[in-house]
Amino acid sequence: MSNSVLWAVDILGKVYTLSTAGLHWELCKDPQPEFKRVSATRQCCWGLACDQQIYVYVLASDLPIRYQEETYENQRWNPVGGFCDRLLPSDRWPWSDVSGLKQQQLDSFQLPSPYWEWESDWYVDENIGGEPTEKGGWTYAVDFPATYLKDKRWNSCVRRRRWIRYRRYRARDMWAKIPSPNGSMQLLDPFNDIAVGGWEVTDEPVGRLSVWAISLQGKVWYREEVSHDNPEGTSWSELATPGEVVQISCGPNDLLWATLWEGQTIVREGINRNNPKGSSWTIVEPPTSESGIMHVSVGTNVLWAVTKDRKVWFRRGVNSYNPCGTGWIEMVGEMMMVDVGLNDQVWGIGCDDRAVYVRQGVTPSELSGKTWKAIVVSRENDRSHTGSSSSLHSAGCFFGDEVKEEVDSSVLTDGDCLCDAERPLEPPHAPETQSSCNSKDAMGIQVVESCPGVIQNLQEQTDPASDHDGEAVIKRPDHSQGVVSKPAVLQWTNIDLVETRDSAATSSHYFSETSSLSSLGMCSVKADEPYGADGPPLWIWVSGGGCLIEPHSPLKWFIVSLDLTSSVQFLSLSITPAQTAAWRKQIFQQLGERSRRELESFRHYEQAVEQSVWVKTGTLQWWRHWKPCKWMDVRVALEQFTGNDGMRDSILFIYYSYYEEKKYIHVFLNEVTVLVEVLNDTKHSFAVYTPEKTKQRWPIRIAASTEQEMHDWLALLSTACCESRRIQGPPSHRAIWSVTCKGDVFVSEPSSDLEAPSNPMPCDQLFWRQIGGHLQVVECGSQGVVWGIGYDHTAWVYTGGYGGGFVQGLASSSDNMYLQTDVKCVYIYENQRWNPVTGYSSRGLPTDRYMWSDASGLQERTKASTKPPSPQWTWVSDWYIDFNAPDGNDREGWQYAADFPASYHGYKTMKDFVRRRRWGRAHPGFMWVLTSHSFPCLWVQICRSGPLLEMALHSTVVQYLYSIQQVTVGTMFLLLKSKN
Repeated sequence: MSNSVLWAVDILGKVYTLSTAGLHWELCKDPQPEFKRVSATRQCCWGLACDQQIYVYVLASDLPIRYQEETYENQRWNPVGGFCDRLLPSDRWPWSDVSGLKQQQLDSFQLPSPYWEWESDWYVDENIGGEPTEKGGWTYAVDFPATYLKDKRWNSCVRRRRWIRYRRYRARDMWAKIPSPNGSMQLLDPFNDIAVGGWEVTDEPVGRLSVWAISLQGKVWYREEVSHDNPEGTSWSELATPGEVVQISCGPNDLLWATLWEGQTIVREGINRNNPKGSSWTIVEPPTSESGIMHVSVGTNVLWAVTKDRKVWFRRGVNSYNPCGTGWIEMVGEMMMVDVGLNDQVWGIGCDDRAVYVRQGVTPSELSGKTWKAIVVSRENDRSHTGSSSSLHSAGCFFGDEVKEEVDSSVLTDGDCLCDAERPLEPPHAPETQSSCNSKDAMGIQVVESCPGVIQNLQEQTDPASDHDGEAVIKRPDHSQGVVSKPAVLQWTNIDLVETRDSAATSSHYFSETSSLSSLGMCSVKADEPYGADGPPLWIWVSGGGCLIEPHSPLKWFIVSLDLTSSVQFLSLSITPAQTAAWRKQIFQQLGERSRRELESFRHYEQAVEQSVWVKTGTLQWWRHWKPCKWMDVRVALEQFTGNDGMRDSILFIYYSYYEEKKYIHVFLNEVTVLVEVLNDTKHSFAVYTPEKTKQRWPIRIAASTEQEMHDWLALLSTACCESRRIQGPPSHRAIWSVTCKGDVFVSEPSSDLEAPSNPMPCDQLFWRQIGGHLQVVECGSQGVVWGIGYDHTAWVYTGGYGGGFVQGLASSSDNMYLQTDVKCVYIYENQRWNPVTGYSSRGLPTDRYMWSDASGLQERTKASTKPPSPQWTWVSDWYIDFNAPDGNDREGWQYAADFPASYHGYKTMKDFVRRRRWGRAHPGFMWVLTSHSFPCLWVQICRSGPLLEMALHSTVVQYLYSIQQVTVGTMFLLLKSKN
């Protein structure tokens, strides 16, 4: 059996497995006992049987399960008899464990259950640390406890040796019964649910499992020490809960959810390698107060739930750092139960047809998936048999009870053909002979088969008193008086593919939407016939913990088997063309009516599909602003949710560990006010501001490993912020423009009540999005005209596009994109003070300014520490002395003054004790440099004879129409101030 199998339980309690490469459900090798539910892993499966007992099924493999039992024989030396087992009263036991605190005689070891067997008898381990000891396996020491050596010395007063014995687990491919917590517990408080998980807990030993069980009284039990070497575990331990628990689910890692009797859910927190049982419970409210939760299933990063009204819900934001999640999302469909398997794949049992469904489209970036798809494979013992009678029975399973009834009643002789299917058929009269062969088919319908050459006389009668909810029963004529005196007339009945209306309607099976037989009804299960003779399997439980499927891997579970269609092909050989035409016509009519009924039930299908969750994860660094302040490696997840109204909301999660405790911080992107790139010598980082973080003056700083990765995250977060605020396209005419001290251009869309006296919006709650470009000054008018001046005093006009900079792809406009280049000169000052010994030097007074500083002298600026304002700038020259400084300078560029700060002049006097000179360095700014040191922006250069210093736009004073590059910008009045 493959290790990647899907486990399921049918309505009769039989356990089946379906391999990822198989085409049929296979019955479990050990059919006893009957089960209610199962919980599987890759190596084993735990189940709750109908006798309320817990069983474990361990899959067979080439490697046996062996466990080593060990005990130590301890001896002490005495002058009379040498080494013997007569120890001092303060010594350890003569036979003990490795610590000497527990007595362990050889005959005290017993097999833990009947499913173990001894491989051999006890024998001495003559190796210590991989090296052989002297004969007998003894190791010597001065006293208990001490360091033991393999060689005997003069001061060796004690010795010990290890005895080992192996036991083998023999219950492979069979159900092994797990004992209850106590002998009487089975009668007083039997088990009610079982869940297995925990094989991916961080730093956990390989093969260890967490097994949880629920009793009928709502108690939670944990199975101790379940591992690969000990598949049964050792004992049960009870955990206190805030209420009565009815169902529990355990994920592969440290997630554990349970449902309460009142419809609430509880989450176990504090589960880790050292404490697999966790520390506390947290209550999570159901999605709606009218209908509580009755079933949950948790995976690695997801949680699915089913409420009491059979609605399916998805819990977003669930992971190891945030076990409780953030919110509920209603999904399409109604299920009896759901189960989350490996890779967060989701399985379910349909509410109406009891078929097994798999969630399609589940990927790490879209954990909620797209749609449910039914598994249409049959069981291995349900394969149809060829033959005339069996083919007709199979046809009845396909076309419904009424069609099957007609087929059985219309099979007469080879001569009865070429008759109108819609006209009553009157066969020749013939007396019924004693050679008529009466039979009853597998579906409980009586069929009368004629002998060769003899046409039977029968009358189709439907007894209303015996009618089972509309299902016609063909009765025999009364033969109590011998020969029938009056010939019977065989009537053709209308073909009607009605759905089953009795209590067994749950047996109707719907094929996958990829099958052409998706709407054909199946025969109902009668009370007097064995289940599963020819009908589809009906399931009550499914477990995908041992089924590994990749998100885009092809499966053969959705293709109708050839065995299933063989009976239909044989049936077509026994039906006349007229019958086929009539059946086809009514089948199409019935399918159309059923499709309309199904679509009416799923009238909200389109909206529900749009309720999707999209997740982007990555590994970044986060600046911890409390002591010790440092960069920490974190895992970042951006979760985006689309609601019924199409509104998208996003949450940014940052998961980190603090003293081995998993924690997280989250930011709602509709609260983010600005995203700013931060210049750092060693980090490609950016800052996330919110109103609260702005007041605290501690923004969230995140760093990426490369500049490209940083730009990708900035673009993604910026787009998500705009979508959460319904901002798209270029800025409006009433937008607010601003520039930062580094030249970055930002724009904000004000709301209509921005300045309303009743509800004014604080300025720290405005959202600013970045626009591609680099400017020193920006001015805008009410008609959407925006002009700006670069650091090189060049005028630029806004082209009307959007995006640019790091925003690329669909979030940026493809038109009105141009390249922008800016040049900026950076100045620093070299300061010196005069002293009588050396004259002017860089050794100043303690109260003086920095010897290398900015113009004010308050900030230290050296040649080495002065960096470009952003990564998009590059130096174009080396440092040089500026001889054009204001107020003049001497031949060496010095300016003199009496003290710092004072009025500087370009010549030296006897009262000048300090001096300074200005150093400059130019660098052109290429906005958002990638590979070619150029990038699209949204600004067009304005040609003028001289550089611009100031600018103002007034659209209400005068109208001045102009056009630049065949693009009419708007109506404005431009006031320019130039240097010439």
